Amino acid sequence: MENSDNAKIERIKRERKQAHSYYSDKSKVYRSFVAMEQNTYTDGALTKKQKELIATGISVVENCESCMEWHIKQAVDAGASTGEIIEAIEVGIEMSGGIGTVSARFAMSVLEYYNKK
Repeated sequence: MENSDNAKIERIKRERKQAHSYYSDKSKVYRSFVAMEQNTYTDGALTKKQKELIATGISVVENCESCMEWHIKQAVDAGASTGEIIEAIEVGIEMSGGIGTVSARFAMSVLEYYNKK
């Protein structure tokens, strides 16, 4: 993984925390979104881990680097293995075609980043 990807991951994490601090106090819509997110990623018919793996694949399709960072970290924290995360990334590649391979490069950097922690 390139140092530039490490720096990008750190920047994404920092900016997310800053935005969360700002909007949590000022926006009821933002607070509602956070509540919906918390409710979505609880165990139900699907486990939190399974839901985070689904979100990882969708993040690759959407090419959302912040989403990839968040959902891969959440998947790791929920007990997902490296192999499970790679397969979720691969589903995103298949669903989005060639462009997914570009997104997958950053997703793999995020996975490596969290595997080293």
